[in-house]
Amino acid sequence: MRSLMTLPILARRAFSTTPRQLKNRVPEHQKVFQADNGLPVHIKGGTTDVLLYRITMSITIAGTAFSLYWLLVASLPKKK
Repeated sequence: MRSLMTLPILARRAFSTTPRQLKNRVPEHQKVFQADNGLPVHIKGGTTDVLLYRITMSITIAGTAFSLYWLLVASLPKKK
């Protein structure tokens, strides 16, 4: 019975402590993204942000074109 009573304590310890402490990098990122250097916010993060933005825009444009194509196909009468 005693082992069942200590189970919540052991579970809390397992999830409350981390083996390594992570450094808080939020202030560093805030300085980068709030700097007034004339760049749009989606480019301030560097090459990775530019690449992710362009991939997202490409997928969005391709999806819109694909949807419009199938809408056109669905609106035309079927041939017998």
